[in-house]
Amino acid sequence: MSTDGGLVPARPPAAKAWHGVHKALADPLRLRLVEWLMERPRSARELADCAGLPADRLYYHLGQLEQAGLIEVAEYRRLARGKAERVYAPAEAEPSGDDASPQETAAFLSSVLEATAMDVTAAFQAKHAGRRREVDLTRAALRLTDEALAELRGHLSQIAARFAEPNAEGTWTRLVLVLADLQDRPGPATSPSSPDEVTRRDV
Repeated sequence: MSTDGGLVPARPPAAKAWHGVHKALADPLRLRLVEWLMERPRSARELADCAGLPADRLYYHLGQLEQAGLIEVAEYRRLARGKAERVYAPAEAEPSGDDASPQETAAFLSSVLEATAMDVTAAFQAKHAGRRREVDLTRAALRLTDEALAELRGHLSQIAARFAEPNAEGTWTRLVLVLADLQDRPGPATSPSSPDEVTRRDV
């Protein structure tokens, strides 16, 4: 890891225990912390600026995310008087699925929706204040056969992948996709997907 500009390599991370992923993300603030770190590595001080909160309010949440294996200390940044601050980044390895209960999965999904509402509210407030923000919301009910649902999922995945170039220029824009049946589908029920598969596929 580069040491240019006063950056010091962090110590090699200890073996990770992937657990409690859904529980760690069942809080809209922690979810947003992960998303901000996906934009670029940040210190607690920089994350506090993003959240509009004191840095000491974030240490507990960062600890929960680190314990769950979702983030890690990427490096230490030298500060004045010999001090150093941790710079966090998403963990390099993706956590494996955990054994989240239906209640924990529901709490995670509620966290996603709450974080989304916070992003939408902030965008509209900035727009009202005269700053340039684009906000588009669509809520619709569609009648979809199994084949049409599969086709729609494929199109949405292609669209998201097309614009997901990590080094692309432009403005960070939040995208949330939810496909939720409003009634049971005809035919035999399939075995339930794991919570990790559900959230990765439809949220």
